[in-house]
Amino acid sequence: QVQLVESGGGLVQAGGSLRLSCAASGRTFSNYGMGWFRQAPGKEREFVAASNRNGGSTYYADSVKGRFTISRDNAKNTVYLQMNSLKPEDTAVYYCGADRNPWVGYRVYESVGRYDYWGQGTQVTVSS
Repeated sequence: QVQLVESGGGLVQAGGSLRLSCAASGRTFSNYGMGWFRQAPGKEREFVAASNRNGGSTYYADSVKGRFTISRDNAKNTVYLQMNSLKPEDTAVYYCGADRNPWVGYRVYESVGRYDYWGQGTQVTVSS
């Protein structure tokens, strides 16, 4: 079992920044690929960003590329999402997920269904 706890959400004006954190406990954190996803009201959960197990490879949705940065500190069992130049359309509940399986294949890290563990989510609201 892996427990994930997100934090750092809040209300911010358009153009502002937030840094989300996802703290993991339980199994060995470095054995998991980590992803950030978001879900807006009435919409499906969508991929935002992902990091492979050692943080050497990172991936982003086109909608956040150049504005968001995912990073991880395996010594602290934590993955981060730095969000800059926020837009109202970034408003959503943000979730982190942990995937114990190797990422083999094209953009497999974007699939919600492959993540084994999820946090409870943190609300991000961007006002215009």
